[in-house]
Amino acid sequence: MQHVKNQQNMIKIKNLTRIKKINCYIISFFCLFFVITSCSSNQDESKVLGKKTYEPNLKKRMAKQAEEGGGIFSSGKNTNRSGTFEFATSNVLWRATLKAIDFIPLQSANYSGGLIITDWYSSSLKSKESIKLEIRFFSNELSSTSLDVKSYKKICNEVNKCFVQKGNREFDFEIKNNILNEARKISLKELKQKK
Repeated sequence: MQHVKNQQNMIKIKNLTRIKKINCYIISFFCLFFVITSCSSNQDESKVLGKKTYEPNLKKRMAKQAEEGGGIFSSGKNTNRSGTFEFATSNVLWRATLKAIDFIPLQSANYSGGLIITDWYSSSLKSKESIKLEIRFFSNELSSTSLDVKSYKKICNEVNKCFVQKGNREFDFEIKNNILNEARKISLKELKQKK
């Protein structure tokens, strides 16, 4: 009886070792498969599968988009233009905005994204209040619907104890009107120069 149990145990052990070997082969196969497929070129794979690849470096991607003329103010096709950097001479609304808010330092100005964000600004060093503007462009037409102005107000009561609140809509409207008036002046001036 003991001899039969020992034989059965030996058979179980042999079966377990076979299963372990088979599992080891399967795991090795999958590991090798993943190593081989991960070593293939992403560009080759994207061509075969029809996938579009993206440049991981943001600065290179932005430069490429600027060369192609892409962004909110253009069609994205390079039509014998110098790209989005041509805006300095062609987009009246953008130039008028920069001129109207030239008293506030800029934090970010992204023409292709249609966004200008100013830095915090206060009229004096002793002031406990400062403002920040966010100007979004929707088109380059000279219209009140072509841009939106949002202001934010930072109030500091004590050192490093500040809070931010949304600005006054009347102030936002006033800045927007200043921009549109400046754009009209620039447009009229350019029309007179053409004649």
